[in-house]
Amino acid sequence: MISSFIEAINLKKSYGGLHILKGVNLNIGQGEVVSIVGPSGAGKSTLLHILGTLDRASEGKVWYDGRDVFQLNNKKLGTFRNQSIGFVFQFHHLLPEFTAIENVSIPAFIGNRDSKTTMEKARDLLTYLGLQSRLNHKPAELSGGEQQRVAVARALINDPKVVLADEPSGNLDSDSARDLHQLFFSLREKLKQTFIIVTHNEELANLADRKLTMRDGLIV
Repeated sequence: MISSFIEAINLKKSYGGLHILKGVNLNIGQGEVVSIVGPSGAGKSTLLHILGTLDRASEGKVWYDGRDVFQLNNKKLGTFRNQSIGFVFQFHHLLPEFTAIENVSIPAFIGNRDSKTTMEKARDLLTYLGLQSRLNHKPAELSGGEQQRVAVARALINDPKVVLADEPSGNLDSDSARDLHQLFFSLREKLKQTFIIVTHNEELANLADRKLTMRDGLIV
C-alpha cells in the first residue's frame, strides 16, 4: 500500500450534459512516476487539468499531502499551483520573444523570486539538460527536442513536488522522445519529484512505476 501524496476522491466533471469524468479515485505516492493511458476522449487530459488545479471538478476532492486544495480561494490556489506543480504540455508553449533562459525563469518571476538567484538556477537547469550552449537562443532557433527540454526546465524552476505532463513527447521524433522519457526518470532519481504523465506512447507508459488505463471517464 503506497502512502498517498496525491489523492483524488470521486472526481466528476461535466460540461452541460456531457459527462467527462464519472467518479475517478486515485492515490499517488511521493516520488512515484505514474502514466495514464487510454483512447482519445477517455478523460485523461481533463483529469490531469483537475489534478493540476487548472480546472475544478464538478464533484469530488483533490488532496495534496493531506490538504484539500480546492478549499483554497483562487488567489491562494494560484500560489499553491505556482509553488507546488510543474507542467509540461505536448506543445511547449514557450514565449517566442524570450530566450531559453528567460522562458525558464518566468514561473519564478511570477512567484516573486529573486531575479539573480532565478537566472542562476535557470542556467543550472538548462546546463543539466544539455542546453548550456542554447541559453540565449529564442524558441524559433531551437529544435523540437530542445524546445521541450526548455519546457521541462521551466516546469522545474520552482522546485515543484509534482510534475504533470500531457503528451510530453507527442510532437517529438522517436530519438528525442526516448531522451525525454529517460530524462523524467533521471530527474525523479535526482530531485525526488512525483510525475504524472498522460501519454499515447506505450514505451513511455510502460517505463512508469504504475500504468493506469482510462476509459469512458473512469480508471479501469
